[in-house]
Amino acid sequence: MDANVQGLMQGHLGQWLADQESMRAEAKKKAFNRWFYSGIIALPILTFAWFSGSSLGSFGILLTFVIIGGIAAWGYMPISEAKRAIKIGINSAIAREFGISYEHDVNPGSEFEAAMTYGLLPGYDRDTFEDRWYGSLEGHDFNLYEAHLEERRGSGKNRRWVTVFRGALVHMEFGRDFHSTTLLQRKGKHRKWLGLGGRKDHATFDGHRLDYVDQVHPDFEDVFEVWSDDQVEARVLIHPSYVEHLLALERAFNGDAVRALFSRGEVILVVESGNLFESGSMDARDDENRVAEATDQFGAMARLALAINQNERGRSQL
Repeated sequence: MDANVQGLMQGHLGQWLADQESMRAEAKKKAFNRWFYSGIIALPILTFAWFSGSSLGSFGILLTFVIIGGIAAWGYMPISEAKRAIKIGINSAIAREFGISYEHDVNPGSEFEAAMTYGLLPGYDRDTFEDRWYGSLEGHDFNLYEAHLEERRGSGKNRRWVTVFRGALVHMEFGRDFHSTTLLQRKGKHRKWLGLGGRKDHATFDGHRLDYVDQVHPDFEDVFEVWSDDQVEARVLIHPSYVEHLLALERAFNGDAVRALFSRGEVILVVESGNLFESGSMDARDDENRVAEATDQFGAMARLALAINQNERGRSQL
């Protein structure tokens, strides 16, 4: 589950990136011109407004921020478009190296709704999705994309958007047939009212009851809890033998990352990972490092998905 970064940079991708240098230079020039000429126009307007003797008060402050913010955003647009084009080119080449496909724009499907229903994702007021990687890995249909969920908090002047989740959603066919629904969740997620009396014996999701499943691996129990409507099948699906690998990948994504839903022969993984796959850069000297970083990020995600998507009891696909 590794890509040849040197081979990519010495091959078609490296040549394609070299050909984009004029595009990057043109984007920088266009951005500078927008900032420069907009500043020339805006400066006398703001100077007159602030020093004409009129009292603008808070409206003047707001007007200043709106004008400066608008100029900054308008000027940055060519750079943003150039970085997006570079990112798509790099990530598409990485995807081909893994034998799958890449798209920048995403329309989430039923896997997102299931992740929300079973509490893998928090409630939110605004969402954005990007960076879809899809195809077949190790004989399993594979679909991964990023989600950014935000919640509106505060009131009045203190109202602001707060990120409640940023990370990856992975949807795969599982390596064995099963008919139950099993939830792998963070420890302490489902506790009795106000946390009194400890963990619940069962949890209900949109009318679907899942019972707590006792586990035998002490490290596993310190981090995760398992809930299912079939105790026997849950222990087959989530076997302790791959826990060490799972926890190692957890550390790679800085802690509270992985949770999963096994349902109707498929597995949905949610990984809190920050903003990944941002391989676009305006500096060609950064290209190889960006390619390596995006490759490592996707490779780690894919290994995680395959590790939890075992074909045989006690053996993970690594």
